[in-house]
Amino acid sequence: MKEGIHPEYRDIVVHDLSCDFKFITRSTVQTRETTQFGGKEYPLLKIEVSSESHPFFTGKHKIVDTAGRVEKFRQKFGGVGSKTRAAG
Repeated sequence: MKEGIHPEYRDIVVHDLSCDFKFITRSTVQTRETTQFGGKEYPLLKIEVSSESHPFFTGKHKIVDTAGRVEKFRQKFGGVGSKTRAAG
């Protein structure tokens, strides 16, 4: 491999905000925040959905509503094109 052209590949902590789950993985992602995990300091990557909270892996369906996006969409479009409204 050539020197100086590859990004730094290192351990990071990934924090799933929807269920407060943290795990360590390796990545080249650049982050500004750091956190303590297992007595050591790691770069921190915050995400909304991981395998711990995704319906496919958990078998539970839930809507992850970040900053009211779902409600904002429903207010804007209401029942336009909704199959349930046309059937009701």
